[in-house]
Amino acid sequence: MMSEITGQREKQWAANSSAIAAIGLTVFKLIIGLLTGSLGILAEAAHSGLDLVAAITTAAAICFSDKPADENHLYGHGKIENLSALVETFLLLLTCAWIVTSAVGRLRSGRIDIEVSLWSFIVMLTSIGVDLSRSRMLTRAAKQFHSQALEADALHFSTDIWSSAVVILGLISVKVGEGRPDLHWLVYADAVAAIVVAVIVVIVSFRLGRRTLAGLLDEAPAGLKEKISEVVSVVPGVRGCRNVRARHSGPQLFVDLVILVDGRQSLKDAHSLTERVERAIQDLLPEADVTVHPEPS
Repeated sequence: MMSEITGQREKQWAANSSAIAAIGLTVFKLIIGLLTGSLGILAEAAHSGLDLVAAITTAAAICFSDKPADENHLYGHGKIENLSALVETFLLLLTCAWIVTSAVGRLRSGRIDIEVSLWSFIVMLTSIGVDLSRSRMLTRAAKQFHSQALEADALHFSTDIWSSAVVILGLISVKVGEGRPDLHWLVYADAVAAIVVAVIVVIVSFRLGRRTLAGLLDEAPAGLKEKISEVVSVVPGVRGCRNVRARHSGPQLFVDLVILVDGRQSLKDAHSLTERVERAIQDLLPEADVTVHPEPS
């Protein structure tokens, strides 16, 4: 019980620290973006702002999803993690719409008012460092606790590293274009970089949305049914298995199946056999909630 409580605290700490880091990055990028007029940095500020909303949503979801099952939620509260990921997906798509609209408007008007300063690069390099640290921390926590919410956050922040690198490239191009009249067209690179950021975010959004819908629709992990059947079929006393079903509810995996057994054996022997089958499945899928129903062959 203590290890479970410790695990919940570690998951919550990972989510909370991610939210705190998102607050600092959002404020930092917003200030520098407004001072320099860089659409790329402002786009990253908006992106970080939604990172903050997503991180807070994830922290709240983990807090509620760890509650044990009750009379009204017999399978626990794990689906809250999937719902938080769905909210994050919609927020990301709204950000993309704003970024693309602003960038296209700036390219069509031809008005490029950007001041590329040392602070422009400092804020983006700081962002890369913080996002790299957050991504690694969340990835470790997601693998350790099998948390889909933390895994989604880790994927989200890992793409921030690439989008920040794109913005830096855009700022460098603007600086080069200012000093070379023959390369003046490079001043538009900041707006183009903002569009590239939006494309990256759209890709992440669709991946995250696909995973979220899979969880909400109880989609079984690919190939898992076959693996369970193979493990169960080699347990001595099992004559066959059918109706193998598996689904996730947040980090918790539920598995239920029917095994065919010798109908002449005692109830005690049949029960012992189902326990051996459960252990075999849990060796393959640690911490899975397994239900085995025996039927005479």
